[in-house]
Parts: sequence; structure tokens; C-alpha cells
Amino acid sequence: MKKSIKYKDIFSSYLFVLPAIILFLVFSLYPIFKVVELSFFEWDGISKFTKFVGFKNFIDVLFSNKIWWKSVLNAFYITLIALTIQNGVALFLAFCCDKDIRGAKAYRVIFYLPPVLSGIVVGLIWNWIYDGSYGFLNHMLTVLGLGQYSRAWLADPKTALMAVALIHIWKGFGWGFIILLAGLQGISRDYYESAKIDGASSFQIFKNITIPLMIPIFFLVSILTILGTMQIYDLIISTTQGGPGYHTEVPITRILTTMTGTSRFGYACAMSLVFGAILLILSIFQLKVSKKIER
Repeated sequence: MKKSIKYKDIFSSYLFVLPAIILFLVFSLYPIFKVVELSFFEWDGISKFTKFVGFKNFIDVLFSNKIWWKSVLNAFYITLIALTIQNGVALFLAFCCDKDIRGAKAYRVIFYLPPVLSGIVVGLIWNWIYDGSYGFLNHMLTVLGLGQYSRAWLADPKTALMAVALIHIWKGFGWGFIILLAGLQGISRDYYESAKIDGASSFQIFKNITIPLMIPIFFLVSILTILGTMQIYDLIISTTQGGPGYHTEVPITRILTTMTGTSRFGYACAMSLVFGAILLILSIFQLKVSKKIER
């Protein structure tokens, strides 16, 4: 009798998680399997017929597609900017709000508003700011007597990528700010009080207490920054669409352009797998580095 009750409990437990398992299999595992399968074929996305090409798609992506690698380098550039400037701003603001300053709660809400906004909406707003003819930025430069520096910021190959990176920083610093602030507030104030009693300076407290205890949080934010920024898409589509001349092309836009523009679905699948491998390698590398530093 006890065994039957036990089996019923086990069956009912699995029954509760069955919908989640089905959703995972249908919408996650099966698509991954199809992407891997299609990467070895040529397919236009419509025809019933496919042509097996083996590793040709991967070889072309790795050794023949200069635009693809330019898009990867562009993504790395934006990611580097995000890791340094974006997270630096987030950390500075987190330190400020961690102090007992007036209006700290209001600042938390304000700083977290940009990440909540839609990327398309943010892109449209910044399109107006950067516009070469009637943009707010050029207007302010003219007012300040710096009109000679006015330009079509998103249409100029020299400034387009940096302009997009700055939009990404503005939109993304808020979530890093929230995580870093939570980490700072998780540090017991007893450590700080003991250090002050022992005569430690503010810099010594920051160096010997705050930084070591915040290292896991720093690595969490950096991993999320890399994975999120490398997959940037909506800001690119709503601002430059990869132009001018592929100067702001990123891997996701290149993959989708290959699928919809040239109908090379198998080739696009190979691109996505190569991109996934790059993200996996970056994540593993960061995790190993974080474990070594924590030791």
C-alpha cells in the first residue's frame, strides 16, 4: 500500500512538470536539432528539396565570409565599450545610491527605466537625437558654437558604430546598476565599522573589503553583459539596420539578412552555430577566470 502511494506521488510530481518538459522539447530542443541538421544542407526555406553539402557552410563562414567576421568584430567592439564604460557608470551610480543620500529610492527607479523601455522605441528616440538635419545633438552643438562638428551621426561610417554603442550604454547600464547595488547592500556594515575602528581609510576599505566581496557580482554582471551585448539586435534594426556599408552589422543581423535576404537558410544555420560556439567559449573562459580569482 505504501509503495503504491509512493509511486502515485512520483507520478503526480512528474505530471506537474510534464507541460514544462513538453514546451522545452518542442520550442527549444527540437529547434536546436533542426538548426544543426539544416547547417549541413543548402535550403532556400521554401522548397521541399535540400542538398547535402557537409561542412561546406561552416568552411565558408569561417574562412570566406569577411562580412560575417566584421559583424563579429563590431559586436566585440560594442561589448568592450559596455564592459568598461557601461559597467563603470553602473558601478559608480551603485556606490552613490548605496550611501545614505536624499532621494536614493527615486534614483533607483529612474536609473532602471531605460532597460525597461523597448529597444525599438529607444532606437527611434535616438534616431531623432542623432539626426543630421534636425537632430537634438546637432542643435545643441550649434547652440554651443560647435556647429562645425555636426554630422549625420548614424550615417557616417566614422561615428555610426560608436553612436550605436552609446545608445546601448544608455539603455543597458540600469540593470547592471541594480545587480551591483544589490551586491553592495548585501555586504554587512559590520565589516566597514570594524575597519574604521582599526583606522582604515576609505580607499583601504574599498580595496580590501568591497572589491573582494564584490568579485562574484562583478563576474556575474560581466557575463550577462557579454552575452547580452553580443546578441544585440533591436537597437541596430531601429537605428542603422547594419549600415552604413556594414559598419554596424552584428552577428544576429547578419544571420537574419542571410536567411531573409538571400534565402540561404542552411548557411544562416551554420552562422548561428558558429556564433553560439563563440558565446559558449567566452562564457566558459569567464567562469574559469572567476573561479581562479575567487580561490
